[in-house]
Amino acid sequence: MAKPRDKKDDSPRQGRVRPAGELIGEVGGVAFKRFGFIQGAVVSRWNEIVGERYGAVSLPESIRFPSGSRKNGTLTLLVEGAHAPLMQHLGPMIIERVNRFFGYEAVSKLAYRQGRLPAKPEKPVRQEPAPVPKELGEGLRTIADPELRAVLESLAGQVAASAGPPSVEPTDTKPLPIIRSIK
Repeated sequence: MAKPRDKKDDSPRQGRVRPAGELIGEVGGVAFKRFGFIQGAVVSRWNEIVGERYGAVSLPESIRFPSGSRKNGTLTLLVEGAHAPLMQHLGPMIIERVNRFFGYEAVSKLAYRQGRLPAKPEKPVRQEPAPVPKELGEGLRTIADPELRAVLESLAGQVAASAGPPSVEPTDTKPLPIIRSIK
């Protein structure tokens, strides 16, 4: 017979819809820690830490600390080509800004690795919304909430600007195999 489970071991139910980032945040944190990052925010907010100009040519790879300590670590930066001497010259400023971000003296040395930065995905080009059709515009005027009305007008404009319902073109013309169970 199975033992009854202790209720305090179960995680409390939230009773609400949780954002995907909240659910995945812990998984990403484990991956970042594995590769030497205490906080994934250092990578995602790198442009804020060092500025747009230097963030465009560099990317933090890892932070290595002495054993048993979370201070005086070595931050390894991936730097694009000929920008490495400039970044080396700006080393004290980078260390200061990273430590200001952490709130304590987390980094005391920088290590540089020259290489190509990963390509950033391009943002999709969105078409401008068409004017709201008259038959929809009259119905939207009766909505009292201005924020809801603005969102619905934007949605109506996007629908009017589209060329109809979305279509998915098959990439492979081979039919799917039929899998039959053996009885």
